[in-house]
Amino acid sequence: MTISGLRRREHARRISLVTIFTRPFVPRPIAFVLALCWILIWAGCQPKVTETTPFGLRVAELQIANAAVTAEIADTPQASENGLMFRDALPEDRGMLFIFEQPKKASFWMRNTKIPLSIAYIDSAGRILEIKSMNPMDETVVPSSSDEVAYALEVNQGWFGRHGISSGAKINGIPRK
Repeated sequence: MTISGLRRREHARRISLVTIFTRPFVPRPIAFVLALCWILIWAGCQPKVTETTPFGLRVAELQIANAAVTAEIADTPQASENGLMFRDALPEDRGMLFIFEQPKKASFWMRNTKIPLSIAYIDSAGRILEIKSMNPMDETVVPSSSDEVAYALEVNQGWFGRHGISSGAKINGIPRK
């Protein structure tokens, strides 16, 4: 190749680099569509967390075996402390999901709680470790047997039994903190 051929080639390379870096970015239709699809798929894979309740708590739709429960999420110290206290009723397929920072041995009591409840202690994989009953206004501590409790789900007393749910059942839809 001659010197003039090298100069022409170098000049052409410089022009193409200048064009690449100075031309405005225009998204290619295929890349744009693929990025949009990825975002929609990712968003659809997240657990469904809907509106907040009159108590200011987020709500999640949980699925346990063939049963669905709408659970208020207690993921702050204040929400966990208040729980279902002072409420007169709890609709049949409603509950409260307590989310702990780290798996631990958990314990609950029923101070100022007027509703008879069942509680499921749940591990970090969403498996029910054990289910216990709790009576209204009873301040007796109801501890978990396991120290691997990451969540606790309170529902109306007997709800798990009425739906054929026992220890070992998997809960789907638990939101991340």
